[in-house]
Amino acid sequence: MGKGILHYDFGDKVEVFLLVKSSTKGIASNGKPFLTLMLQDKSGEIEAKLWDASSEDENAYAPQNIVHVCGDVNNYRGRTQLKIRTIRPTNETDTIEVADLLEVAPLKKDVMAEKITQYIFEMKNPSIQRITRHLLKKHHSAFFEYPAATKNHHEYVSGLAYHVVSMLDLSKAISTLYPSLDTDLLYAGVILHDLGKVIELSGPVSTSYTIEGNLLGHITIMVNEIGKAAEQLGITGEEVTILQHLVLSHHGKAEWGSPKPPMIKEAEILHYIDNLDAKMNMLDRALERVKPGEYSERVFALENRSFYKPSFHK
Repeated sequence: MGKGILHYDFGDKVEVFLLVKSSTKGIASNGKPFLTLMLQDKSGEIEAKLWDASSEDENAYAPQNIVHVCGDVNNYRGRTQLKIRTIRPTNETDTIEVADLLEVAPLKKDVMAEKITQYIFEMKNPSIQRITRHLLKKHHSAFFEYPAATKNHHEYVSGLAYHVVSMLDLSKAISTLYPSLDTDLLYAGVILHDLGKVIELSGPVSTSYTIEGNLLGHITIMVNEIGKAAEQLGITGEEVTILQHLVLSHHGKAEWGSPKPPMIKEAEILHYIDNLDAKMNMLDRALERVKPGEYSERVFALENRSFYKPSFHK
C-alpha cells in the first residue's frame, strides 16, 4: 500500500481504499440529503462529504465498509477534508481487508501484556493485587484489542492497553520523585480506571457506544466490576472502597464526568496522569502531519486551539 491518507498535502489528488469509520446523514441548504463520512486507514482519519446521497448510498457507505475513493485533499475552514470525485464499494476483485486499514498502537500486544504483568507483580498489597489481576484476566482479550475512546485520544486498535502502559510508566517516574505515593494504588488505578470501556464501547472497528455505555458509562461499570470481583475473591476492607474511589474520581470534576472529586492523594495524581497522557496523544497526532513553521488543525478537545510546530523542529 502507498502512503497513508494523512500524509498527503493540500491539493494532492488521491486514489485510495479507505474504511468507513462513521457515516452521518444531513440535509443540505437545497433540501437534498448528504452524508458526512469519516474515512480511515492506518495513518488516521479524514472527513469527506457525499452530496445528493440516496438511501442506497447510506447502505453502501455504512460504517465498517471499505470504499475505493478518487478525490482531492483540501483545506476547508482550517480542517483537512477529502473532496470526493468518485466513490464505490469494494468488489470481489479488490484485494483489501479491514485489518489493512486499521490504525494500531505502536507497541505489540505481547510487549504491552508483559509490561502490565510486571507492574501487577510489583504490587505488595495482596488485596489490591488480586482484584487487579482478576479483572484484567476476566477482560484480557478485549482489553488488548479495544481503543481507549471513540475519538480524541488513543482511538485505535489496542489504544486502551497502550494508554495504560504509558500511564504506568508515567506513574513509576512520578513516584520516584514523590516517594510518599502508594504505587500499589497508583498502578491499580491506572490499570482499572478505563477497563470498563471494554463494556462501554462496541469494539475496535467503527467504535460506538453500547447500551451499557450510554446508560451507565465506564466509570459506573468498573465500580460495579470491582465490587463483584472483591465478593468473588472473598476480599473485604478499605482497599475495595479506595479502588472504587480511584475509578469514580479519575475524571477530576463532576462536569468532566466524575461522580466524586479525588479525595485521596493517589486519586488526584491518577487524574493528572490520565489527563497528561490523553493530551500528549492528541498533540502528537495533531502535529504529526504539520510541517515546521506551520499550525495544526484546531483540536476540539483542547479548547479548539491550533498548535504551532516551531520552525527548528525536525
